[in-house]
Amino acid sequence: MAARRPIYLDHHSTTPVAPEVLDAMLPYFREDFGNAASESHSFGWRAAAAVDAARERLAAALGARPDEIFFTSGATESNNLAILGAARAGRRRRDHVVTVATEHPSVLDPCSQLEREGFSVTLLPVDDQGLIDLSELADILGERSALVSVMAANNEIGVLQPIEEIADLCRERGVLFHSDAAQAAGKLPLRVDRVEADLLSLSGHKIYGPKGVGALYVRRRRPRIRLEPLLFGGGHEGGLRSGTLPVPLIVGMAAALDLCLAELEGEAKRLRGLAEGLLARLQGELSGVKLNGHPDLRLPGNVNLTFEGVDGDRLLLSLADIAISSGSACSSASPKPSHVLAALGHSEALSRASLRFGLGRGTSAEDIEWAARRVIDEVRAQRSAGSP
Repeated sequence: MAARRPIYLDHHSTTPVAPEVLDAMLPYFREDFGNAASESHSFGWRAAAAVDAARERLAAALGARPDEIFFTSGATESNNLAILGAARAGRRRRDHVVTVATEHPSVLDPCSQLEREGFSVTLLPVDDQGLIDLSELADILGERSALVSVMAANNEIGVLQPIEEIADLCRERGVLFHSDAAQAAGKLPLRVDRVEADLLSLSGHKIYGPKGVGALYVRRRRPRIRLEPLLFGGGHEGGLRSGTLPVPLIVGMAAALDLCLAELEGEAKRLRGLAEGLLARLQGELSGVKLNGHPDLRLPGNVNLTFEGVDGDRLLLSLADIAISSGSACSSASPKPSHVLAALGHSEALSRASLRFGLGRGTSAEDIEWAARRVIDEVRAQRSAGSP
């Protein structure tokens, strides 16, 4: 095949900043560069006004109130603040936390930290398609249960958990519900006035916004959620998250979410069609190609596949002209196979033979055709050579 530009199919890892988002950010790096906490001059006033406007836009997009949006450095910090902050704030009365075996490390690791602090943590299993059993969750919840954390959309296999039903169940039992929505926001309808989550984590760079900024929705009414802060000094964000606010990034995140929501329905339909075409092409020309996760309840642009009879690391290296991944970018430094695929029942060999394709705004039908052809050729070459 003739050489061509590298194709980016790793949109679950990160996304390029949209031109409109960059344009919105630039003035706050240059002319309006003030500190939003500087209350004695116009530079600070303009910065503070930009933050207030961004907070209002995010709140409107989520069906929340502006005073329920708190800015962080990203979804990892938001998840840590939600889980550690909520559990520690209520530990005198409740000391049991529930999460899922397929969660992101930024959820699993704080839960492990809580175990070291004396909390009881339950890891819910998933079925072979990545979904939890709601009846099992209901059976686990008790008087000591403080928090349930279940991600809206899985970052590796794209599976959508039934977060509305989970939220309703938690509310019935008087248990707080947190959801890592970093992958779902901007790709699916997501409003806290419909999904009654108490805590919701967001990330800027997953929605064509800048890296280094995120947000945490914290319910402030019926009930008012209390969190213990992780960072101290300055009392920013109502004392919940101290630190000078990155005004350009905050402005960019709000602009990015607005842009995603404006084209959500059409883009979801387009990506779903491309993903289905990629899957059909690969399964039509290769045997032993299995889709990981639920076939329908998944992110529109997610295709996670296991290729039997190949070495996943070698396959990934051979496809240097296509940006894809073998799992979460946040755990790529780990030599271990995907914990998500292991939770689905995959052997280590099959987990290592799996690749994640993340389609996004810049993905075209021509990109999918090229990528499919390259994958087909490389898988056939490895199988012919007797790999692994």
